[in-house]
Amino acid sequence: MSQSSPPVRSVVVYHSGYGHTRRMAEAVAEGAEATLVEIDPEGNIADDAWEMLGVADAILLGSPTYMGGPSWQFKKFADASSKSWFEGIWQNKIFGGFTNSASINGDKLNTLEYFFLLAGQHGGVWVSMDIKPANRKDSKRDDLNRMGSYIAPMAQTPADASPEEMSPGDLETARRYGARVAMIAGQFQSGKLA
Repeated sequence: MSQSSPPVRSVVVYHSGYGHTRRMAEAVAEGAEATLVEIDPEGNIADDAWEMLGVADAILLGSPTYMGGPSWQFKKFADASSKSWFEGIWQNKIFGGFTNSASINGDKLNTLEYFFLLAGQHGGVWVSMDIKPANRKDSKRDDLNRMGSYIAPMAQTPADASPEEMSPGDLETARRYGARVAMIAGQFQSGKLA
C-alpha cells in the first residue's frame, strides 16, 4: 500500500491598496488551496500569521506595483521577515509571487524581481510560470498570460476600473499559477520531482 504525502500548506501573503491585488491573491489562493494573509494598511501582519508562514511549505508574495516596485506596506513586511531570515525559518520553502498595476508595463517586472530576490535571501526555491504568452495578432485582453511574464503572474487593470472589472484571463493565470506552486511544493515534499 502506498503512503500518501501530507497536504501542502500554502500561504498567500499580500498587500492590496484598492482591492485589485486582493482579487488576484484570492485567485492564487484558490489555485494553491492556500490560506490568505493580508498585510494591513500599516504594513503589519498578526503574530499567528508569522507562525503560519513559519510552518508553510509554500509562500506566495503579492503586492501592487507602485512607483516601480512593491508598496511600502509590503516592503515593511519584507524588512520584518529578517527575523525569520536570521533563524533560517523560510529556508528551502517554495516561493512564488504576483503583482498588478494600472499600466501595461507599469514596471511590474521590478516588483516580481524584488519578490524573487527576497525568496533567494531566505534560501527559498522560486517557481516560474508555465503558461506561454498570448502574443499573437488575434490575442485578446482576457487571454491567459497576456502580459507575457515568465517569472510569475502580472495583471493590468486600468486606473479607473474597479476590482470587479479585472481581466478574467489575468485572474485565471493567477489561479493556475497558484495550483502550479502547490504542485511543485507537493513534489518537493514527497521527493518526487518530475
